[in-house]
Amino acid sequence: MRHHDLVVIGTGSGNSIVDERIAHLDVALVEHGVFGGTCLNVGCIPTKMYVYAADVAQVVRHAGRYGVDATVDKVRWTDIRDRVFGRIDPISAGGREYRVDRSPNVTVYEGHARFTGHKELAVARTDGSGADAFSADRIVLAAGSRPVIPDVVTESGVPYETSDTVMRIDALPEHLVILGSGYIGVEFAHVFSALGARVTIVGRSSILRRQDETVCERFTEIVHRRWDVHLGNEVTGVRGSRGDVTLELADGSSVHGDLLLVATGRRPNSDRLDLDRTGVATHPDGRIVVDDQQRTTVDGIFALGDVSSAYQLKHVANHEAKVVAHNLLHPDAPRRSDHRFVPAAVFTEPQIAAVGLTEAECRAGHLDYTAAVQEYGDVAYGWAMEDTTGFCKVIAERGTGRIIGAHVMGAQASTVIQPLIQAMSFGLGAREMATGQYWIHPALAEVVENALLGLDLEI
Repeated sequence: MRHHDLVVIGTGSGNSIVDERIAHLDVALVEHGVFGGTCLNVGCIPTKMYVYAADVAQVVRHAGRYGVDATVDKVRWTDIRDRVFGRIDPISAGGREYRVDRSPNVTVYEGHARFTGHKELAVARTDGSGADAFSADRIVLAAGSRPVIPDVVTESGVPYETSDTVMRIDALPEHLVILGSGYIGVEFAHVFSALGARVTIVGRSSILRRQDETVCERFTEIVHRRWDVHLGNEVTGVRGSRGDVTLELADGSSVHGDLLLVATGRRPNSDRLDLDRTGVATHPDGRIVVDDQQRTTVDGIFALGDVSSAYQLKHVANHEAKVVAHNLLHPDAPRRSDHRFVPAAVFTEPQIAAVGLTEAECRAGHLDYTAAVQEYGDVAYGWAMEDTTGFCKVIAERGTGRIIGAHVMGAQASTVIQPLIQAMSFGLGAREMATGQYWIHPALAEVVENALLGLDLEI
């Protein structure tokens, strides 16, 4: 059996570990799918390229409010699709070629990896030509996640799409039914509705239920005006065929469309690695157990990203990959992952971004807090935009002024929130942040300044 110094399973964020610092090691790199992982191929990057096209279409449709008459004459779905993947696919292929042909210390195994013993692995080759077996001193598990498909869908035999597949379809559906009311569902609802499809969303709970209550309430009101929304309703049956799908709901009603998108979350791929054969422990939800150094319960085996993290976010996986890379090289001076202030954004319309605690979490923790909301439309740039829905909400400790949460809904929310992420990360209090610097007028960032000034602090 061949032995490697290091094995990395997964070519998403795990691939970044394999750089010039470990050129002296004999490395095995395993990939079952396509090079680049979820973010590059089916996640962050292609979805946001679609979102941008959708945003452009919406700007044109609503240009009349600014005195500019414009219409969307046609949406060329295949041109949009081919622009996205015409750029992404070569990057993925180039990444593979670099590892296969131009990384002399790296052996690429293309296929599915499973543990066969303690730090021993077998990879069933993708082409079906057999399997490769090898062992390693150190192993990094960066195997990612995959879509969750409810039994009611799989057992029906009805064709469906997931976030992994829907962006490559050949034609824009007339009526898209989305099962799932989380961030994946509402991002695709925005994309497809903005590009001309009718959209129905079915969710067994509320829209974006993990967001702050102000975001949930206001965004839910918006989506009810924009899409056909069925919440708090279990799907009891699925029937039909490609181009003709019906979901039967627990209240006796049904929804019908020509394409079904299942967006009910993602699950870690840990269950496909036979981890019990090497002793790596997992949480009840399948995530691999790691400490703050990204070490699993087996010495020499690390894990990062969706396969182990509660945060299914690329920026978290990248952060954890940097920690693992350092700790592989410097075991006597390890670094620790910092998950104190993990931000996230939902690229729907309007855009949503959040970091830190929600008001509900503050109440549950019996914190003495204060919250303030600043409307986009009440600052000069938001007024110029004719914005009627956007806002910035900041939450702080009343006695200290420490910022403990921020929630933004509106144009470029993922950018507007960044100064608040920085303040939380470096310990800058709300009062100091608001008054200790210039805020460009009339920039959209004034929503942050005014929200900070609106806090009822005791300092």
